[in-house]
Amino acid sequence: MARVLVLQHVAAEPLGVLDPMLRQRGHRIRYVNFARDPDAQPVLDRYQALIVLGGPMQVGHHHRYPHLQTECRLIEKALHDEVPMLGICLGGQLLAHVLDGRVAPCDQAEIGWYDIDPTTATATDPVLQPLSQSRPVFQWHHWGFDCPTDAVSIAESSASGCQAFRAADCAWGFQFHLELDRRLIHRWLTLPFYRDDLAGSGLKKTPAEIQNDTQTYLPETLTLADQVFGNWLNQLDTPQQRVVLASR
Repeated sequence: MARVLVLQHVAAEPLGVLDPMLRQRGHRIRYVNFARDPDAQPVLDRYQALIVLGGPMQVGHHHRYPHLQTECRLIEKALHDEVPMLGICLGGQLLAHVLDGRVAPCDQAEIGWYDIDPTTATATDPVLQPLSQSRPVFQWHHWGFDCPTDAVSIAESSASGCQAFRAADCAWGFQFHLELDRRLIHRWLTLPFYRDDLAGSGLKKTPAEIQNDTQTYLPETLTLADQVFGNWLNQLDTPQQRVVLASR
């Protein structure tokens, strides 16, 4: 059993399918919701894993959202202490930023379903290895990251470059959203903030079109999510991790 610290930025972006997977393995979850408590100062010492979720703010918005600096400090400690970490969308961008990778606005926002491709390193990656061929995944972002210098790119796209990387053999950053199920995607496409964001993105897509794509692509993506997140959760169950858990 591990205690997992989860950094959340908005109510509409929770753990999704990761939540029941964590609970089924007996892990304990503590959410820190910065939308509700922007001045929260969580510490990592009592936790054996860190997950940083997505959100509408950007890495460069730390003056408006000081908690982003708090999050970067937690990521730095996770890397230093070799605590398993997963960053999703904004979380992946914060991880890239901490590792001195470039995080910047995309040439074009990605909202909806987009293909990602494995790299030469994907087949041996302990987490993303199930991504054996190009396939569509759900995206919602205006900023993206380059693979940090000391990290390994494990997913890319021809349109937007690096889509996932591994750092220090304990941290993974994903630009895409494998955690979303049908209910959460529907929620995003019906909430006014997300609908306005899509309308203002310059993309010629409607919520209905994205819903139709979801009908087509989500079933296989949920299978991929189960495999990938299962692999990441295995990082909490290694003999080395059990030694760490027993000593805390």
